[in-house]
Amino acid sequence: MPSDLGPTDPDLHPLIKARWSPRALDPSGVVPEEAMRRMLEAARWAPSYGNTQPARYLVGMRGTPTFDRIFGQLNRGNQAWTVNAGALLIACAATVNPKGEVPYAEYGVGLATENLVLQAVAEGLVAHQMAGFDKAGIAAEFDLPGDIRPLVAVAVGVLGPPELLPPEKRERETRPRKRLPLSDLAFTEWGTPF
Repeated sequence: MPSDLGPTDPDLHPLIKARWSPRALDPSGVVPEEAMRRMLEAARWAPSYGNTQPARYLVGMRGTPTFDRIFGQLNRGNQAWTVNAGALLIACAATVNPKGEVPYAEYGVGLATENLVLQAVAEGLVAHQMAGFDKAGIAAEFDLPGDIRPLVAVAVGVLGPPELLPPEKRERETRPRKRLPLSDLAFTEWGTPF
């Protein structure tokens, strides 16, 4: 974990304080199947518009053909470090259900995926979400129905030392985390901080 997490509210839940997106993953680290089931269960219980539950996941555990197929669709920059992941997932949105178009499907997938990531932290694992993959390639590789839209890839693994990364990536891995100040995010009137 970065040596300086930056300023946070001391009352934030430890899971939220501990969540970050490292790239240095231990190549010998294992994501236990039961831990993955709990992460997916956490995703399943996320809120969604009208309980539409639009989140769907392609799950590849390291050493399986699904992992290799997902890995093959990641961009080169992400392949350089996800090779050490214990699991690779693609979060997809089910955009249609028997009632028609699913409203806010992307939002539902975001909520579900954050639940999954926080459960990974609870399992002593780390997770890194990324957009750098071929969405059309995933759809073709897995013969996804037209109403299933790949949105984000997620690497899950065991944290490794920054030395696993190329020198130019190490600084980014260890620098303090930064966020906008709360006064830039929450208002009582537009422009008047909460």
